[in-house]
Amino acid sequence: MATVDTSQHDEFFKSKVLGHPAGLFVLFFTEMWERFSFYGMRVLLINFLTMAVIGSNPGWEWTAENAGALFGTYAGLLYLTPILGGVIADKFTGYRWAVLIGCVIMTLGHASMAFETEFSLYMGLALLVIGTGFFKPNITSIISEMYTYLPEKKDGAYTIFYMGVNAGAFFGMMLCGYLAERVGWSWGFGLAGVFMLFGTLQFLLAKPLFGKIGAAPKRQTKEEKAAEVKDYKENKFTTLDKALIVVTSIIGLLYLINDPVSKIGGLNLLPEEFIFSKDTLSGPLVITLIGMALFLFLVIGRIVRYEKVVRDRMIAVIIFAFFTVLFFIPFEQAATSMVIFARDYTDRVLTGNAALIFNIVNTLLTVIPLMIITWVLYLLKKQSFSKIPGSNVVLALCFALVWGIVIWMLAQDFSTKSYDVQYQAVAVEQVVDGKKQVVYEPITEARPLKPGETTETQILSISSNNELAIGQPVGAHLELGKYQYLDEEKQSKLASDYAAKGLKSQVVVGKVAEVKENEVEITVSWFSILNSFFIIAFASFFSRWWESKYNPSAAQKYGLGLFVMGIGFAVLAYGSSFIPQGAEAGVVRVSMIWLILAYLFHTIGELCLSPVGLSYVSKLVPARMIALMFGMWYLAIAIGNKIAASLGGMVTQIQEEYSLSTFFLIFTIIPVVAGLVITLLNPLLKKLMHGVR
Repeated sequence: MATVDTSQHDEFFKSKVLGHPAGLFVLFFTEMWERFSFYGMRVLLINFLTMAVIGSNPGWEWTAENAGALFGTYAGLLYLTPILGGVIADKFTGYRWAVLIGCVIMTLGHASMAFETEFSLYMGLALLVIGTGFFKPNITSIISEMYTYLPEKKDGAYTIFYMGVNAGAFFGMMLCGYLAERVGWSWGFGLAGVFMLFGTLQFLLAKPLFGKIGAAPKRQTKEEKAAEVKDYKENKFTTLDKALIVVTSIIGLLYLINDPVSKIGGLNLLPEEFIFSKDTLSGPLVITLIGMALFLFLVIGRIVRYEKVVRDRMIAVIIFAFFTVLFFIPFEQAATSMVIFARDYTDRVLTGNAALIFNIVNTLLTVIPLMIITWVLYLLKKQSFSKIPGSNVVLALCFALVWGIVIWMLAQDFSTKSYDVQYQAVAVEQVVDGKKQVVYEPITEARPLKPGETTETQILSISSNNELAIGQPVGAHLELGKYQYLDEEKQSKLASDYAAKGLKSQVVVGKVAEVKENEVEITVSWFSILNSFFIIAFASFFSRWWESKYNPSAAQKYGLGLFVMGIGFAVLAYGSSFIPQGAEAGVVRVSMIWLILAYLFHTIGELCLSPVGLSYVSKLVPARMIALMFGMWYLAIAIGNKIAASLGGMVTQIQEEYSLSTFFLIFTIIPVVAGLVITLLNPLLKKLMHGVR
C-alpha cells in the first residue's frame, strides 16, 4: 500500500462535506454510477433473454434454464475476479489506476451489450467481469487508505459510501428498467453504459484532489512487511498446496464456463459422463464435487498448521462462509425467478385511484432521494470546484440527465389512460376441462374470416400515454395475457418480425370505442428497487441495534437473517398457491402485495446477515491472512450466486411439473433449516471465536 504522509493527509481533510473529505464524495459518486450501470443492466438481463422473440418489445425467447446458466456464470465470476484485481493493484498499479482501468473496461462492456447481438452480449459480459475485478476491491481500499490517521471516522465513511451503492442501485434499476421496457432494450443497456462513462470521467478529472492516496505501491522487502504486522507468522504454500490451487481453480472455471456453453451452444468442455452413469450424476457435477473435495482438503491442510486460536477462528469463518452460500441461494432469486414471477404471474396493472396513488408514491419515492443526493452534489461543488472543475461539470451533467429522465418517466405514467377498443371476432366452441365454452377468436392475418362465418364486435382494453380519439384505428397485440397498444411504427415492425419467421401476423386491428380512467402498468424492474429502498429505510435501525446492549451474537444474527429470508419465500409460496400448476404465463396473475412483502423480508434478512459477514472476517482473521480469507469469502458468494441462478432457471420446469408454490417452498425450507442449525451452533461458534464479538 502507498505511504500517506501526515501533512498531505491533513491537507486532504481540509475540504470537508458533511464532516468528511470531499474526496470521499468523489468516490461516493463513482461508486453510485458504477452501481447504477451494474444493477441497471442486471435487472434487465433475465427479462430480456426470456422475453418472447415476437412482440411489441421483443427479446430472445431463451428458456429460463439457459438464461439462468449464463447469468449464474456471470454473477459467479464477478466475485472471483476481484481477488486477482486486488493483487494486481497491491503489487503493480495502485488503487486509483486499478479503479480507472476497471471503469474504462466496464464502460466498453455496457456499450457492447447495447448492440443486442449474441457476440456483443458475451463480449459485454466478459468485459464487465474483468472490469469489476479491477474496480470492486480497490475503490474501498482507497477509502481505507484515506482514513489511515483517522480510523475512528472510517465506519461513518463506509456508511456514507454504501448509501452511494444503494442510491446507484435504486436509480439504475428504476431508470434503465423503465427505458428498456417502455422504449427498447438497447436504450436500457445503453443508459447503463452512459452513466458508467460519466462515472469514469468524473473520477479521472478528480485526480488533483487525491494527491498520493491510492498511488502505485512502493516495493517492500519481506522484513518490512513482517514488521508492519505484529502477528505475522509465515505459513508457506507447499508444492502440494500450489498444485491443489491450480487444479481446483481450473475445475471451477471449467464448470462455470461449461454450464452455459453446454446448454446454450451444445459444446461440452467437460465429459458428460465421469465415473458414474450420467443418469445418476452428470460428469460435470462429479468433477465439480471432486474439485470441491480437493479444495476442502487444501483449506483444512493449511488451517491445521496455524496455532490453536488462529486455527479456531478460521474454522469459524469457514462455517460462516458455508451459511453465507445458503443465504445467497434464495436471496439471489431476485435476479432470476423473481423477475420472471413479477413479469408473468404478478398483476402489475393499476387503474383509477389506485393508479393515481401509485404515481404519487412513486414520485415521492423517486424525487425525494434525488433531491437529497443533488444537495450533496451542491455541497461537493462548493468545496471542490476550484480544484476539480471538470469533475464537477461532469457530475452536474449526470444529474441533469437523471432529472430529465425522471421527469419524463413520471409524466409518462401520469398521462397514461386506458381505452376500450372494438374489434371483430368469431365465436368458437371449445372444450375446456370437459366443459364446452364459447371463446372469441380475433380476426387477424393469422386467423382470417372463413366462408360461412360471421363476426361479432368484441371489446379489448389497451393503455397508452398517447392521446387517442374515439373512432381512431389502432393496433393491439396480445402479450402475456394483456393487449399492448401498437402505433403505426410498431405495427409495421411486428408485421416484418412475423414475416421473417414465416408466420402470419396476429396483430388485432380495431377502433377506439371509449376513453376510460387513468391506468399504469408497473414495470417488472420496479419491484427490484424495493430492496435498495428498504435498505435505506431500515439500515439505521439495525445499525443502532448492533451497537446497543441487545446486540445478538454473530450466529444469532445469521440465524435471524436466514429465518426472515425463509419467511419472505413462505409469503411468495402462499401468494403463488393461487396459480394452477402449468398455468400459461400471463393468464393467471396474483396481487403484487406478495412480491412487495417478499422483498421486505428479504431485505431485513440481508441487513441481519450480509454486512455482518465481512465484518467478522476482518475481526477473526489475523491481518496477514485477510487477503486469503476475503478471497474465500468471495468464493462462497460466487458459489451461492451460481447455484441460485441455476435453481432459478428451473422455475418454468417446476411450475409445469408441480407448481410455483412448490418452487418457492424450496427456498423457504433451505434458509429456515439453515437458520435453525446455525442458531444451535451458537455455543460452538462462540468458543471458536475466542472472545471476538
